[in-house]
This record gives sequence, C-alpha cells and structure tokens, in this order.
Amino acid sequence: MKPFVENEAFLLAITFILYYGVLLLQRKYNSVFFNPVLITVLVLISYLIIFGISPQKYEEAGKYIDFWLKPSIVALGVPLYLQLSKIRKQLIPLVLSQFVGSLVGVLTVCLVAKWLGLEDDIAISLAPKSVTTPIALEVSRMLNGIEPITVMAVMTTGFLGNLFGITFLNWFRIKSPMAKGISLGTASHALGIMAAFNLSEKYAVYASLGMIFNGIFTAVLAPPVVHLLF
Repeated sequence: MKPFVENEAFLLAITFILYYGVLLLQRKYNSVFFNPVLITVLVLISYLIIFGISPQKYEEAGKYIDFWLKPSIVALGVPLYLQLSKIRKQLIPLVLSQFVGSLVGVLTVCLVAKWLGLEDDIAISLAPKSVTTPIALEVSRMLNGIEPITVMAVMTTGFLGNLFGITFLNWFRIKSPMAKGISLGTASHALGIMAAFNLSEKYAVYASLGMIFNGIFTAVLAPPVVHLLF
C-alpha cells in the first residue's frame, strides 16, 4: 500500500485532480472559500501526514510541476508585450504607485509588529512579506531575519490576497484594470496574479508588473526602513 500512495505519478495525479476539481467548484459557485490553491495545499498536507509520507518524497514528484512552472512564468511576457504601448503611456504613475505601495507595505508591517510587541528579529522577518519567496528569503538573510517566519509570512500574505483581494477592491469600488491588477500583484505576488487571471488576461498583465516592481522596490527599500525602525 505504501509504495502506491507515495508513487510520484499518483501524487501528481492527486495534485491536479484536487486543483482542477476545486477550480471547477469555484467557477460554479463563485465563492472565495473554494480556493484551489489553499484547499489543495491543506488536503495534500493532511494526506502526507496521514500516510506518513515525507515532504522530500512529494518534492520529488513536484519537480515535474516546478519544471513547467518556469516557462509558464516566462510566458507572462507575451501579454505584457501586447499591452506594452498602454504601459508606456502610464509608466510614471505606475512606478510612483509601486514605490509608495512597496514603502507603505514594509513600513506598516514593521510598525504593527512593533506595536504588538513582537521581538525585533520576528518583526524584521515580516518585512518582505509581499514579494515572491526567493526575493523574500534574500531580503530576510540580508536583514538577519528568521527565514522560516519569512516563508510563512509570504505564504499567508499570498493566500489572504488570493482569497479576499478582489472582494476588498470591489468594496472600495475600484474598477480600473490597472489599479486592480497592480494591487493584487503588489500585495500578494504570484497568488495575486492567479486571482487576477480569474478576472481577465489584462488584469493579470498589470498584476505581473505589480509583482515585478514590488520585488525590486522591496529589495531596495526594506534595508533602510528596517535599519531606521530597529
């Protein structure tokens, strides 16, 4: 039984079936609680625990997903190129909004962490919460943060943005594809882009820009902000 339940092909099959099954439910019922990423992760973690399968074993199966993930990210350049003329016209407000968004993101999480009485090294580890994991880890190392806490903060931020980002923006009656897309990508990195794709390709283009610019600005702004506050 054990060789079957931890078979690479079987683990991959479970992953795809879970993801696309929940995705179909989300499209049918239009509910934020049918989140394919979150539910798939939770079910897979439970599966690994129940059957005593090590994370390393699943990682071996996951390498096939990781292999196709890289070209899929590169493929985001195609819709970016198609919207290039519009992006050029709005480049200055785009860059300025990104700069302010990145600065406010780092400042607020550090200040709230201090206000709640968290230790400095934990608060510092939260600073790069809104960028992709590779950049967040590099920033965390540079600031002498705690890497596992940084990873958890990045995951939590991504899931929250993916779950509630669009609803939150709708509450404030934000209708601009540029504003919505950039907000999702800036706040919730790759998971924000996934949420934007549920709206349309145009939203995903701006979300991709948001993720890229936020990664750059956070890497530049986080060290001086952290040194100023701590």
